[in-house]
Amino acid sequence: MIKQSSRRRFLQLTAGGIIGLTLGNKIIIRSAYAADLPHLKQDSPQASALKYVNNSTVKGQNCKNCLLIRNDNSSSDWQPCAIFPGKTVNINGWCSAYAPKPA
Repeated sequence: MIKQSSRRRFLQLTAGGIIGLTLGNKIIIRSAYAADLPHLKQDSPQASALKYVNNSTVKGQNCKNCLLIRNDNSSSDWQPCAIFPGKTVNINGWCSAYAPKPA
């Protein structure tokens, strides 16, 4: 015989689940900030493959004005980049994936 749950028990479990999901999401998932991410090393395999350097020698081309930079609105010289996930690049740097921001 299957025991039927009461409406009250159903509402308690539903409310508990919603609260658990809400609080669990805030505890498990947190925002990452550029200050929390490690700097990209020029000698790393991915950086070497894309010829990344910390200081651009190409006039007018640097990470600061690249479409791929993910500015986190801080005044840091190191910002996240879409090409190097989980790392920050120097805003004065350059790599072969450079794409200028539209004017």
